Amino acid sequence: MKKVLIALALFLSSFSTQAQSGYEITIDLKNCNDTLAYLTFYRFDKTLIKDTCTTIKNGRIIFNGKTKLPKGIYSLVSQQKSILFDFFIDDDTQKLQLKSEYGPNISKDLTALNSDRENEFFNYIRFLGDQNKAFMEYKQSHPLATKKDSLDLTDKQNELEQRIADYENQFINRFKGTFIADVVNLKTEKKQKDIPKKADGTPDYDVSYKYYKDNFWRNVDLKDEGMVHNPFLFNKLKTYLDNVVVKHPDSVCVEIDRILAKSKPETLIYKLMLAHLTYTYETSKIMGFDKVFVHLSDNYFKTGKAKGIYEDDDVVQRIIKRADKLKPLLIGAKAIDLSMIRAEDFPKMKAMGFEDAKNSEEMTKVFYKNVNEVNKMWVKLSDVKAEYTILVFWDVDCGHCQKEIPKLVTAYNEMTHEKKDVKVFSVYMQHEGDKYLKYIADNKLPFINVYDGAHYNNAIEKYDVYSTPVIYILDKNKVIKAKRIEAEKVKEIIQSLEKEAKKQS
Repeated sequence: MKKVLIALALFLSSFSTQAQSGYEITIDLKNCNDTLAYLTFYRFDKTLIKDTCTTIKNGRIIFNGKTKLPKGIYSLVSQQKSILFDFFIDDDTQKLQLKSEYGPNISKDLTALNSDRENEFFNYIRFLGDQNKAFMEYKQSHPLATKKDSLDLTDKQNELEQRIADYENQFINRFKGTFIADVVNLKTEKKQKDIPKKADGTPDYDVSYKYYKDNFWRNVDLKDEGMVHNPFLFNKLKTYLDNVVVKHPDSVCVEIDRILAKSKPETLIYKLMLAHLTYTYETSKIMGFDKVFVHLSDNYFKTGKAKGIYEDDDVVQRIIKRADKLKPLLIGAKAIDLSMIRAEDFPKMKAMGFEDAKNSEEMTKVFYKNVNEVNKMWVKLSDVKAEYTILVFWDVDCGHCQKEIPKLVTAYNEMTHEKKDVKVFSVYMQHEGDKYLKYIADNKLPFINVYDGAHYNNAIEKYDVYSTPVIYILDKNKVIKAKRIEAEKVKEIIQSLEKEAKKQS
């Protein structure tokens, strides 16, 4: 009998463990007529569906599963696919019972029947809503007619922010060590309560900024996978890199390394952050920030620290290949030399047979047959003597080029009139020489007008010319100072470079 009782006890213990390993979320929603509801969860910058209830009866919605839910912020989503409310799930709330009333008071009446901590989270959400509502009512009832009105509104906003900060700090301290406290901590911004003063009595914003930056990630555990399952991490990362860190690619690279070092390469949070950062800086429209993309390739993808981020391993190789292509074209790199043919020498090149060659083999034969003559005709980018060289790749038939090239002519003529030592190395990307010569004559292009007459350079690959026009600015040593800019910005950028050079001299 004793053995039977022991066996039964072990069985019941095993059964109990299995029963607790799953989840069950029961929501009683009064006056709910939906027949379908979704359980969704946050994952970095996305919202994903975790479960679906298709058997709603009398407003009772039940989601259940055999395995535990990951820690995170979850949402009840209606049949119309609108979020009704958020709640959190951790190890203590896998069996959760909620109730409310469908309609405008759904958040006000929201209650957890078996979790005091969940109710405190709901109180926090309601507090935020009440504070924002009060501020909006104040704003609507106080039109900004005078400067004093604007100052009063700013004071009111500061009061609101301080009340929220105080509430959040109390919440974090009260529930310290719990998942939801960590989530609220992730959301909060750690600003100094009182801005220190300089010796002359004015606010010392430099000290205030340093405090804000140094404390931005305070107590945020990026090794905790639960930090990726909420709506705050993505925005916090974006805010930090876009608005807090000094807007320079070198500074961004340093900060990215620090952030990723706080996580572990095998974790989901690490993989999602690295994938997001890679895409962000590969596609960045801010000049010079492709350097961050190259940095990520060199330090994470080439070193194996990006393993498992993409299901297709070929993606990693494509990223590396793309970064290697951009590396020689970064701001500060010396421009790749080009050996071109002057536009006016097109008839000579045509007579040699370059335009009649049908494939690379025939082209090679024509080249070596005329190599001595062609060698006398080269116009090299590196031989251009000027304080600044504008390198432009374009096409006569390109609609955008037809708008940009005249603007570049105007900018060049203005700079020449101002005695600036500037030249334009104008590279036509096609081989229709007659059309090119006509355009030069009709528009009086005052540039060094060249083209790849000997099919020698492959400028498309060398300079990543996947569309035209593409404009680079080089200094007197042919170092890239600006790239992929609009023609109307050329003069302004050169003026800025001149001012910078004067400061350094």
